[in-house]
Amino acid sequence: MVQRNTWQRDRVREALGDAGGFVSAQDLHRVLRDENTGIGLATVYRALATLATSGEADQLQSPDGEAIYRACSTAGHHHHLICRSCGKAVEIEADEVESWAQRTASAYGFTQAEHVVDIFGMCAECTARGAAAAPTAADAASAPDPDARV
Repeated sequence: MVQRNTWQRDRVREALGDAGGFVSAQDLHRVLRDENTGIGLATVYRALATLATSGEADQLQSPDGEAIYRACSTAGHHHHLICRSCGKAVEIEADEVESWAQRTASAYGFTQAEHVVDIFGMCAECTARGAAAAPTAADAASAPDPDARV
């Protein structure tokens, strides 16, 4: 069945592109609601599902198990590195993963195998911010002793 393009789906596609990273359907709906578009949450979910099926959006599960979406910038199968802190995502090629997935499926007699591999971690910027905020051993050594009598 061919899906017709609607202004609502076009607006969801545009908002997803503006988001710049992975977002949940609820977060995207909140943006659209704040713009008084009149687009309901169910419509956002349907539009995102259609965009993911057509390859116009990436869909994955966050570490918390929530479906999150991003406007897709690469056609075809690919993988992501995703920052758990800021949501920054980098599309990566993973030839080793592709080979491993096919070998593993074949070893167990599976055909037409598909897989999803997304790597969650901390991007360099968030790691640097976290390191800058964390006290160093030198900072701890020079801090006043809370048990000392004044």
